[in-house]
Amino acid sequence: MRYIIIGAGAVGGAIGGRLAEAGHEVALVARGAHYEALRTHGLRLMTSEGTRTHRLPTVDGPAALGELRPDDVLVLAVKTQDSEAALEAWGPAPVAGGGTAAERLPLVCAQNGVESPRIALRRFRRVYGVCVWLPATLVEPGAVSAAGAPLTGILHLGRHPHGTDETARRIAADLEKAHFEAPVVPDVARWQYAKLLGNLANAIEAVSGVLTSEEGLALFARVRAEGEAVLAAADIAYTGEEEQKKARGNKIRFEPFDGSERGGGSSWQSLDRGTGTIEADYLNGEIVLLGRLHGVPTPLNELLQRLANTFARERRAAGSLPVAELVRLADEAVAFVQEERAPRP
Repeated sequence: MRYIIIGAGAVGGAIGGRLAEAGHEVALVARGAHYEALRTHGLRLMTSEGTRTHRLPTVDGPAALGELRPDDVLVLAVKTQDSEAALEAWGPAPVAGGGTAAERLPLVCAQNGVESPRIALRRFRRVYGVCVWLPATLVEPGAVSAAGAPLTGILHLGRHPHGTDETARRIAADLEKAHFEAPVVPDVARWQYAKLLGNLANAIEAVSGVLTSEEGLALFARVRAEGEAVLAAADIAYTGEEEQKKARGNKIRFEPFDGSERGGGSSWQSLDRGTGTIEADYLNGEIVLLGRLHGVPTPLNELLQRLANTFARERRAAGSLPVAELVRLADEAVAFVQEERAPRP
């Protein structure tokens, strides 16, 4: 199988680079300065084993690849806010022997949140979800750092909305040979919703910096509790802490190399690069949506969604809002909702 990595940034670059190292055919899809760097200099993948450069076919869209092959696997690794545009471009791409990518090829959504597989299923017949545990950073155009060890990441995958098949098992086998653990599960959404709860911290980190203070961690606990209440009201199952810990074990440790430091997560990286967009609508915003559908107030997640989008739109510096100020705004948001819901005399 050939893997076409649509969005060869931090996660996509790490997966594509590792698959290439394991001997698999890989093509990268990127845009802007990252595309130019990959085309000119190749993908520099930095891990605890050292830095390697992979000169892989790199394109900015399906037309540059020509007719796709029946054995192609499309790996969607863009941020969720970019999914619709990517799917619109790749869905109609012709496949040798007849038909289109949307009709014939498997699409693997290796992204945060739970929305992209739902978006994809409107266009693609065969959609696979992935719960991504993969510490990776787009260091600069053309360079990706993946500092997890001994495994680069853990990628639970399965059919969306549920089930498994031989294609999932073949993809998992390839990932297992490429420094990943890739359990094939019939209930991948259960893992994705658990990851979603953890990703509710992304917006806190993006606007106020890496969560290290007691104040920040206490705020995240409140934000997560709000998310858990919403999932309970929506009757959505998710894997518990013990099951997640058992799955992770000590398989992924952050091991600095060549002076590398643990950077911020995906939302922090979006602000740091000044992309102008952020994935908060599909993380905190997912909880807000479910809360509105099921009558559960979500003032903390609403606040974080709004702040993250404002920071992205106005290109404010990542981590520039003091945690104490964020906590003050959170308390105000909760108080406002409580006042609105209080019985009137």
